[in-house]
Amino acid sequence: MDSADTKPDIPLVAMTVPGLLLVSLFLNHAFAARSTILFLIGAGLGVTLFHASFGFAGGWRQFVRKQHGAAIRAQLLLLAGTSLLFFPVLGSVFPQIHANGAFGPVSVSVLVGAFMFGVGMQLGGGCGSGTLFTVGGGHVRMLITLAFFVVGTVVGSAHLPWWLALPNMGKVSLIETFGWLPALVLQALVLGVLYLVVARMERRRHGRLDSLGDAPQVRSLGRRLVFGPWPLGWGIAGLALLGLVTLLVAGHPWSITFAFGLWGTKIWSALGGDISGWSYWSSGYPAAALNRSVLADTTSLMNFGIIMGAVLAAGLAGRFAPPSRLKLNGVLTAILGGLLLGYGARLAFGCNIGGMLAGIASGSLHGWLWLFAGFIGTLWGVRLRTLFGMDPPAGERP
Repeated sequence: MDSADTKPDIPLVAMTVPGLLLVSLFLNHAFAARSTILFLIGAGLGVTLFHASFGFAGGWRQFVRKQHGAAIRAQLLLLAGTSLLFFPVLGSVFPQIHANGAFGPVSVSVLVGAFMFGVGMQLGGGCGSGTLFTVGGGHVRMLITLAFFVVGTVVGSAHLPWWLALPNMGKVSLIETFGWLPALVLQALVLGVLYLVVARMERRRHGRLDSLGDAPQVRSLGRRLVFGPWPLGWGIAGLALLGLVTLLVAGHPWSITFAFGLWGTKIWSALGGDISGWSYWSSGYPAAALNRSVLADTTSLMNFGIIMGAVLAAGLAGRFAPPSRLKLNGVLTAILGGLLLGYGARLAFGCNIGGMLAGIASGSLHGWLWLFAGFIGTLWGVRLRTLFGMDPPAGERP
C-alpha cells in the first residue's frame, strides 16, 4: 500500500499522546521543568527521525552499493547547519550562555571504535539514532540490536582504560586553535568539498541527483507535517534546530549511547555483578549517574523521548510494526551488530550522533576521525552483509 493511502493508527495515537503527557507531568513533579523539556525535545527528535526516515546506516550503505547520495548529502548539510548554530555559542559570542561541546581524544580508541561502529551499524541495521527510532516504530529485529548494543557498551566501558593507554593526541578543538569564525569557514569548506564529491559520484552513476525536498507522496503542508512522510530537507532543519535547543537546555550536545552503558551497568550491578574495578564508573558524572535514577540522566530522558516520539509518528503515519519474519541469520547479525555498535561507541566516545555529529559540530577533531573510521567500517560492513546473505551481491537486484 502506498504511504499516501495509509490510515493513522488511532488506538496507538490515543495511547501515546496521553502517555507523553503523563510522563511529562511526572518528570515536572518529581524532578524539574528542565527534565520535562529534555524529554519533549527527545520526543520531537523521534518524530523528526521517523517522519524524515533520517538514518545513517541505510544512507551510507546505499551510497557504497549504488552511489545514491541523497542521504549522505543531507547528513553533510546537517553537519554544516549544526556547526553554524553551535560555533558562535561554543566560541563565547554569547557570554551569558554556558554550554560545553562534545570533545574526545584523537586516539587509537576513537579510530578502532568508530571502525567497529561502522561495521556494526550495517550488520545491526541501524546507527545510534536509527536504532531508537526504528524500535519506536515497532521493528522487532531492532529490539535485539538494541539489547546487545547495551551489552556491548557495558563491556566497552569496562575495557576503556586499556584502550586509552594506547597512542593518544588528547582533545583538539578547532575553535580554540583558530577562533570560532575561521574554524567555521574551514569546516564549511571541507564539508562543501565532500558534498561536491558525493554529488559528482551520484550524478556520474545516475545522471542526476535525487532531490532533498521531495517526499514520496503529495499531501497538503499541514497533513504532511503531522502524518508524514517528510522530505529530507525538513529532517535537516528539524534535527539542527532541536540540536541547538538541546545544547542550550542541557548545556551539552545531543548524545545517545552513554545512557545505554548506564542502563546496562545498573542491570549488571543489580544482578550482583562486580563493577568496583571499572574505573569509568568510579568518578565524575558516570559515578553520579550510576547512583541515582536513570530519569535524572539527560541522555536517558531524551532516549525515552525519542522512542515515544517515534511511536507517535509511526501511529500517525499508520506504519507501526511493519510485518516481518525473523530469520536465524537476521537474529545472529543483530546480536553481532549490536555488540559491535555498543563496544565501538564506548571506545569512540559516542555514536554517529554523540561522537560524529556532536563532535564535528563542536569543532572537535575527534569527530572528523570518527567520520573517516566509521565510513571505512561501513565499507567492510556492507561486504559482510553480502557474505551473511543480508543483501544480494553488488549488481544483482534484491
